[in-house]
Amino acid sequence: MAANPDFVYQPPMTPYLDIIYQDNDLVVLNKGSGLLSVPGRLPEHQDCLQNRVNRVLPSATIVHRLDMATSGILLMALNKPAHVAISRQFEKRLTKKSYIARLYGKLKEANGSVELPLICDWPNRPKQKVDHEHGKKALTHYRVISNDERNGDETTLVELTPITGRSHQLRVHMLALGHPILGDRLYAHAKALTISPRLQLHAQMLSVTHPVSGENIEFTAKCPFS
Repeated sequence: MAANPDFVYQPPMTPYLDIIYQDNDLVVLNKGSGLLSVPGRLPEHQDCLQNRVNRVLPSATIVHRLDMATSGILLMALNKPAHVAISRQFEKRLTKKSYIARLYGKLKEANGSVELPLICDWPNRPKQKVDHEHGKKALTHYRVISNDERNGDETTLVELTPITGRSHQLRVHMLALGHPILGDRLYAHAKALTISPRLQLHAQMLSVTHPVSGENIEFTAKCPFS
């Protein structure tokens, strides 16, 4: 939280838990914007999706995370073999993910890719930054869904497909294009912040191979701001 000393954690309470799929091996949730995926270090940061799920499903373990401000699909494993199998899919980039974001300004191209290496901006952590010398490879594809004009400011609704899974990848890649995501308290300029009270980034779709049946399963969660 070093980048924002004035931050006060106020996680959403309704819905307290939004389970969209559950079987013997997996539970899939729609995480609200403003809720931590896992507990933070401080006592006031213990309320998080993982702890909420563990009250109902004690065996559930986190396989991947979403930034606190990002909403949408998050999958947890309900046993060790499922955790290992799904983790391997994420590591080998066998999962498919897509996000919806609303950006400040109008994108010139209807679709394209951003391939810029990322590294932690250590003095300003948790912020990340582009670093061509030491950064880890990061690739994002984007596609414009629609343009809009709100409060006299032009915005663009896009679908984002991350090929790699770096921390804050989508947020920094859109910033690098000159179009920060609305409501991004870490990266957006003042004007892009005032348009939206929340980060307008939503994990809309996740596709994985089921660890037991071997079939491909796809989960979606409706975007709350589009």
